[in-house]
Amino acid sequence: MDPLDSIDEIIERVQDARSVPMSRTNFMYDRGEMIEMLDALRSELPSEIRKAAAVLDERDRIIEAGRREADRIVSEGEAEHARLVSVNEITVSAEHEGARIIAEARTEAQRLREEVDDYVDTALANFEQFLTRALASIERGRDKMHALREIGTFQGEDTERPLPF
Repeated sequence: MDPLDSIDEIIERVQDARSVPMSRTNFMYDRGEMIEMLDALRSELPSEIRKAAAVLDERDRIIEAGRREADRIVSEGEAEHARLVSVNEITVSAEHEGARIIAEARTEAQRLREEVDDYVDTALANFEQFLTRALASIERGRDKMHALREIGTFQGEDTERPLPF
C-alpha cells in the first residue's frame, strides 16, 4: 500500500472513531489496531526511501557505463586514427577518417549523456512528486489535529454557552 494511502486511512479512521461520552475531542479506537497501522506505515516509508536511493544508484551506474562506453569509443577512434596515419599512402585519408570516428564517438557519447540525464531527471521528478504529496498529506493531518486541539481548548472557557451538539 502507498504510504500516502496509509496516512489517509489513519486520518479517516480517527475522524470516524466514536467520541468518548461527554467529550468532543477524545475518541475511542482500538490501540492495537492503530499501532499496527502506524507500524505498517513506518515499514512502508523506508522502502520508498530505498527506492529513491536505488534510482540514484542506477543513475550513477548508467552515467558511469555511458562514460566508459564513450571512453572506449573515443579510444577506439584514436587507435584507428593512429593506425591509419601510420600508413604513408593514405595519410591524408586516414586523418580525415580518424577525425570523423572521433567526432562520431563524441556525438554518441553526448547523446548517451543526454539520455541518461533525461532518465535521471524523470526519476527525480517522480520522486519529488511523491514527496510533495506526502508532505501535503502530513500537513493536512497536522492542520486537522491542531484545529481539533483548538476546538477542545475553548470548551472549558465559557461554561454558560450550550454545547453545539
